Amino acid sequence: MDCNPLLECILYLESIPFYEGKPRMESRTQRRTAATRLAILEAAEALLMEGGLGAVTPEAVATRADVAVQTLYNRVGGRSALLIAVAERALEENRQYMDAAYASDGDVEKKLRCVAVAYARFAKERPHQFRILIEPPNEPEALTRIATLIRQQNAKLAVLLRRGIDEGRVHADVEPEHASTALWAMMNGVISLMWRPDSLRLDVNHLDALLGTAISLLTDGIKVRGN
Repeated sequence: MDCNPLLECILYLESIPFYEGKPRMESRTQRRTAATRLAILEAAEALLMEGGLGAVTPEAVATRADVAVQTLYNRVGGRSALLIAVAERALEENRQYMDAAYASDGDVEKKLRCVAVAYARFAKERPHQFRILIEPPNEPEALTRIATLIRQQNAKLAVLLRRGIDEGRVHADVEPEHASTALWAMMNGVISLMWRPDSLRLDVNHLDALLGTAISLLTDGIKVRGN
């Protein structure tokens, strides 16, 4: 293949619009209600990232969203409901990015690269939502839902790795379930450099180069030599 496979994945994913939602016929009241709820959730996301879990209170979110506290309770609910709703938004957005990658064409190695690129793209374009998934709020329902999504995505990755083994492209001694969890954790480690508080912090503009190196190391490390 003459074209850089990593570049192909990036171009493919950039051609797909994400999180547009399904068009619906709504009344003016419904649109206003939805807009208010969205403003509340975005305010909660911002506070969570700025000040951590303790910063997300109904009063603080209402102030940031410029709505009455009672409106917040009517549209979303209390503090626990706020955190769960924020996590659900992150889950849905992440799912759309990853589903697009798994639907891409190509052999196992190319699809693995596309999955890694999609995961990194989500982190760069939706940093607040990404951090919620890797540093979830300590709310039982949110933790359960996030863990379920991660297991689902890692299971898809394991299926892809198993396909690679069957096709003779991935080392037969690679255990798909263990490898999928390891690959997920390693990607998190590289991406989390964007949020380090010290001189090792990685500027988002330099993330692609480091990720390209990491992705090559990961894919080269599991594939059968000669493929």
